[in-house]
Amino acid sequence: MIAVAVAVSVLLLAMTLDLLIGDPSPNYPEKTTFKLHPAVLMGKLIKKLEPHFKDAKPKVAKLKGALLALTVIAASTLPIFLGLWAAYVFFGVIIYAAFAIILLKLTICIKLETDWAKAATAAIAANDLNEAKKYSHFSRRDSTNLTGSQISSAVIESMAENLIDFKISPILAYSFFGVSGAIAFKAVNTLDGMVGFKDSEHIHTGWFSANLDTVVNYVPARLTAVLIVIAAAIIGEDYKTAWKIARRDHAKTPSRNHGWPMAAMAGALRVQLEKPGQYILGDQIEPLTPDKILKALKLRNGALLLCLLLSLPIILLTRMYFFPY
Repeated sequence: MIAVAVAVSVLLLAMTLDLLIGDPSPNYPEKTTFKLHPAVLMGKLIKKLEPHFKDAKPKVAKLKGALLALTVIAASTLPIFLGLWAAYVFFGVIIYAAFAIILLKLTICIKLETDWAKAATAAIAANDLNEAKKYSHFSRRDSTNLTGSQISSAVIESMAENLIDFKISPILAYSFFGVSGAIAFKAVNTLDGMVGFKDSEHIHTGWFSANLDTVVNYVPARLTAVLIVIAAAIIGEDYKTAWKIARRDHAKTPSRNHGWPMAAMAGALRVQLEKPGQYILGDQIEPLTPDKILKALKLRNGALLLCLLLSLPIILLTRMYFFPY
């Protein structure tokens, strides 16, 4: 039972640490804390290695792309696994837990997203669209000509998408496979974000990374949609429409996974979420006003708490048989 207590404590303290200090903002890439973030270090490694894994032949490029992905995942995960193992064996559980908390915290992002969402809400409510656009860029779209409702949509879509990538998936990976599992997921997610594109440069080299990310997030994405529906029922949002829209509209987005929580969020909020020229999710039962961003935050927090509750029996069962580092 000590292993269970340690694992639960590491998870709860890692999340608490994120709520207290957050992530370094990408708006300040010159800061040391940003430069040393695992995702940034993984990104630098991918950039350095990628040119050596390209090939003009599509089949060879796919094979080399798979080797690139496996190399990055191994290079990111093995040092963490061995380091935590050594900390536990040679220095004891307290030193192990201290390092584990810090490393796990770096796979989770809650506070930074919350701060941006609240800032965007205030800016849109004040009709300061230039200020609001500063917080829509993390949705990977050109914000130049976006209206207030379109910025609100971008922020809510990003929260739904990031609920998988920066919360549910790393928590589940940790619950099953320890800190190393969460770091491995972070590597997969970073690979997809850097090479998993369908442009001429990456369509073959990034094929494996993109599909690996799809496979890894397949269950978490659908679970996230279910958690949003349950959270909506608990906090008084429209859970019936959330489930209806999730089933109806999840396939409208380019991603096979991200459409699930985005559509569920649209239904729960009774609004339409739109990426101009690409997709529209949900029915416009109510207008997409700035306060919907704050309601989306409540849904996100509810889904996150439900995921934490779900992680407890997983941790209990896994730590009965082995202690993943």
